[in-house]
Amino acid sequence: MNFTLDGNQSSRPFCLVAFGYLETVNFCLLEVLIIVFLTVLIVSGNIIVIFVFHCAPLLNHHTTSYFIQTMSYADLLVGVSCLVPSLSLLHYPLPVEESFTCQIFGFVVSVLKSVSMASLACISIDRYIAIIKPLTYNTLVTPWRLRLCILLIWLYSILVFLPSFFHWGKPGYHGDVFQWCAESWHTNPYFTLFIVMMLYAPAALIVCFTYFNIFRICQQHTKEISERQARFSTQSGKAGEVQACPDKRYAMVLFRITSVFYILWLPYIIYFLLESSTGFSSRLASFLTTWLAISNSFCNCVIYSLSNSVFQRGLKHLSGAMCTSCVSQTTVKDPNTVRSKGPSNGCQV
Repeated sequence: MNFTLDGNQSSRPFCLVAFGYLETVNFCLLEVLIIVFLTVLIVSGNIIVIFVFHCAPLLNHHTTSYFIQTMSYADLLVGVSCLVPSLSLLHYPLPVEESFTCQIFGFVVSVLKSVSMASLACISIDRYIAIIKPLTYNTLVTPWRLRLCILLIWLYSILVFLPSFFHWGKPGYHGDVFQWCAESWHTNPYFTLFIVMMLYAPAALIVCFTYFNIFRICQQHTKEISERQARFSTQSGKAGEVQACPDKRYAMVLFRITSVFYILWLPYIIYFLLESSTGFSSRLASFLTTWLAISNSFCNCVIYSLSNSVFQRGLKHLSGAMCTSCVSQTTVKDPNTVRSKGPSNGCQV
């Protein structure tokens, strides 16, 4: 239970966002609303993404779908794990002591977000290989190698944050809604440097290098194609339409997902580095930057659904399948209803 022990305020719960407390309900209203709202969005959004991938075979033609689905499962687990602080803020009894609960929660969310970050880096590498080695891509990138890569991503993420249980320091601020995490578990500059060097810096450098070269090569290909078509149109007297690099559009979708990820995580990383190096501390800043970063688990769903036409068709067919199921149930209840002819399975694109 997150209660302060301060004289007359002994019954007042611990709140990171102090102005969000209301005595009439006796819990941190603003924190609860933010966390519960994000939890609902993250869980529902990623369940939809997982179902659409399951129902749209064309989405699985891209090898990056392995990593996209890995991110979706990781983001879904982030949403489910957010139920822990939500229940704590609502004064539900915790199964174990608060210190252990907040350590476990902080560790789990850190690992899950590390999986997302590493998956984005692997996606950029995958697209880079597809651009520079198109003829040998299918022999280099095989399903079993992708599965092995995903397994290594999970193991690596666990190992990076495992030292937090051996008094190396706090891996992040995800557990700071618990009083013990906010006041008694401190960051360590050396552990922070370790996390930056082992995770944040390599992932960011890989993403910057690969996407820079992907767009450079695509621009070069587009220029070469336009020059060839210009020469052909001059000889034949017909104007040809310039076709862009075929991988550029899909790379743009993935680049948007990656960009939003780092934009939402940048304030968190800056505050993490600032507190570890200078000792600066702000409960409000830690709460806002942490849950802004966690909100990325929902943003991936939105970006992918708005940017990928195949995903949109899969979502449409999933909606159609659900509507067909509802109509079928209505028909069973009302035998006089005329059933429309059509495929019963809406999970094909």
